[in-house]
Amino acid sequence: MISIQKATTKDIPQIQSIAKTTWPIAFRDILSSAQLEYMMELMYNTDTLHSQISGKEIVFWLAKRNDLTLGFMAFEPNLELKDKVKIHKLYINPSSQGQGIGQILLKKLEVYGRLNAFKLLTLNVNKYNHSAIRFYTKQGFSKIEDVIIPIGKGYIMDDYVFTKNIQ
Repeated sequence: MISIQKATTKDIPQIQSIAKTTWPIAFRDILSSAQLEYMMELMYNTDTLHSQISGKEIVFWLAKRNDLTLGFMAFEPNLELKDKVKIHKLYINPSSQGQGIGQILLKKLEVYGRLNAFKLLTLNVNKYNHSAIRFYTKQGFSKIEDVIIPIGKGYIMDDYVFTKNIQ
């Protein structure tokens, strides 16, 4: 059985381990190795994760079976507007993919959103990450726009924005 629990700073090594395992597979045909390394360091260094997990803007949930962490999700509820929940990260260990864990995390987030009167889930997905696009489309998300986001050192994120109405 899969359980979902809120991450604490002691879970940072598990989050980093899953990211280090999934990113090279998910983005090997999309990002250069230099950009992959840059983004991993930018998004998954210990100080950044510690700040996000300790703060109140970003929430991390871990998907676990027994004591084994299989994946994680990070999201940002827009508490001021009570409008949307922004999913920042959703990664499942490759050895655990295809078991419905991503769906479980999204369903739990939908329930959380409804209970807190949010209307939309939103996320960005790389335009060339076809497997992620298929996954989110199957989960009821729709593309609403294209965005290019500069992230430093001349790199960009070339993404689609997807949303899902949860009310």
